[in-house]
Amino acid sequence: MTQPPPPPPPNQPPQGGFGAPQDPPPGGFGAPQDPPPGGFGAPQSPPPGGFGSPTPPPPAQGPGYGYPQAAPPASPQPSYGYPQTPPLAGQPGPGYGYPGQQQPPYGYPQQQPPYAQPPEGGGGGRKFNSSVVIIVAAVVAVALIVGGGVWYANSSGADGTDDSKNNSSDTTGGTGGKDDTGDDTSGGTGLEKAPADPSAKVLFQVPAPEVKDDQIDSVVGSWLTDSVYAKSGVNEVVGYDPDTGSEKWTLPLSGQTCAGSREVTEDGIAAVVTEGAKRNSEGDHEDCTQVTAFEVSTGKKLWTKTAAISGRKAAFEEVTISGTTVAVGGGYDGGAAFEVKSGKALWQPKVDTCTDVGYAGGEQLVAVRKCGDYGSETYEVQLLDPKSGSVKWTYKLPSGIDNAKVISTKPVVFGVDSADITASGASDVFSLDDNGKLRVKITLEDGKYDHDCGVGEVYACKAIVVGNDKLYVPTRQHDGTGEYGLTNEIISFSLATGKTTGDKIDAGDGNEIFPFRMDGGNVLAYKDGSTDVGPQVISVDGESLKQTTMLETPAGDSVLSAISGMVPKSSELLFTGGRLFMGKDLISKPYSADEKEYTALGFGTQ
Repeated sequence: MTQPPPPPPPNQPPQGGFGAPQDPPPGGFGAPQDPPPGGFGAPQSPPPGGFGSPTPPPPAQGPGYGYPQAAPPASPQPSYGYPQTPPLAGQPGPGYGYPGQQQPPYGYPQQQPPYAQPPEGGGGGRKFNSSVVIIVAAVVAVALIVGGGVWYANSSGADGTDDSKNNSSDTTGGTGGKDDTGDDTSGGTGLEKAPADPSAKVLFQVPAPEVKDDQIDSVVGSWLTDSVYAKSGVNEVVGYDPDTGSEKWTLPLSGQTCAGSREVTEDGIAAVVTEGAKRNSEGDHEDCTQVTAFEVSTGKKLWTKTAAISGRKAAFEEVTISGTTVAVGGGYDGGAAFEVKSGKALWQPKVDTCTDVGYAGGEQLVAVRKCGDYGSETYEVQLLDPKSGSVKWTYKLPSGIDNAKVISTKPVVFGVDSADITASGASDVFSLDDNGKLRVKITLEDGKYDHDCGVGEVYACKAIVVGNDKLYVPTRQHDGTGEYGLTNEIISFSLATGKTTGDKIDAGDGNEIFPFRMDGGNVLAYKDGSTDVGPQVISVDGESLKQTTMLETPAGDSVLSAISGMVPKSSELLFTGGRLFMGKDLISKPYSADEKEYTALGFGTQ
């Protein structure tokens, strides 16, 4: 299923980033509370080094393309080619419906820190040198008063929600599982129940370990079950009591985490990809070669495996679970898969004319595959048998397309970015039927919608979800009808016709809203707050569009600033059973000694 890696490409920045520095907000974070039992432990000094394994940049964008040849639509589709302008940190977004710079979430600009990419080859350390300019964006530091002490929370992470039975990280738009589905259901079928009182309190915050100067450590990955909130730390995963924050277990890892499955199996198993060794004081790092499966409830490691290609260990950037299969991909080494409980290898990277770029899991296992020489690849989307890796069907994309980003695996819905720079979201979305034939192509007008899909990642789209045979996507913020500033909406497109359905989920004047997962036929969305009303998780009936508040954080400037500092649209956003958690994927040293950084923040209804 794979091919030999192409020559090493130029450097490419990883996803994510940190917000610009801000002064701490006045006042405290909600009413003072007693510290949670168990505590969080003293900050730990992480071993230094680089992050992640090499990932090639997308090749130069080819000419515009028309209909995919695998299954031409019944009627002509509009041509591609809406140019998109990459966002500039700190620059406000354009007015509604007009192309321009992307508006930073909640007014907190972000910047992606480039990393030195190692060339193709074995594991081994890679050093940053003086020719590499590492741009470390500012870390937002917001004071939180908890109990008698001052605690802090700050910026970004990767979005995440629920898949399979339990909640897990990196799931804004995924399908899979019993309550996160793309099936043709309608409202009123969700598993999440509205509480009698949606008012929430701060449950706990996870303090970040100490980070050395000019270094950025990876803590990607978080998972939520009924009994445990698990969050990656530096060279470890820690399980916390989701109500108190007391530590329940610690799982040591070979190195820092590079990826975490958004899924937790029905047996409570999750998976991570980690670096092959701990980083040293010189800033060297290992490639992301280790794949580990563990029990979320106990922290028990089930297995750690590697895959081989051309006599060396393959490196991976993404991990997903479908059924009993853990599939890993990313970078240029191709893909591999393991049985979730035993770690038995199901397939390995292969030297072939084609390479599995990555996989999307959940209810079905979908592969994005590229064929051909570097710079002239063609891409295709495949539905796989997760147990054997055999191909059920293949949908080929025309030449000139250098990316494919899976939004849903059942039904299979994926997007591409037809802009010159593939750094925003999906400008065109394809809906396929159960046989892999094109149902419709949806063009998302440039500058009008506000979602994001990770560069070089197959399964990392944020703020865009599939359900009820519809695609739900938020608009960019625009002027509201009242005196309270900007607002936006979530609208939907039919996956059968490609046309807007007329659904409109309003944020209300002065607010912003985005969807983060489906709950049966209901849309779960995050709505930011104000000084009078705290940020909310709402459930929207897919048929009536009635909004029900599931959780509301404390109100006030300090709360809004603290949550915005986590950048919810980019966080590992997990919600179930009246509990909301936001987690980061990268941490860096605070700008001053009196600032602290936290990797997670949790709220729970009373």
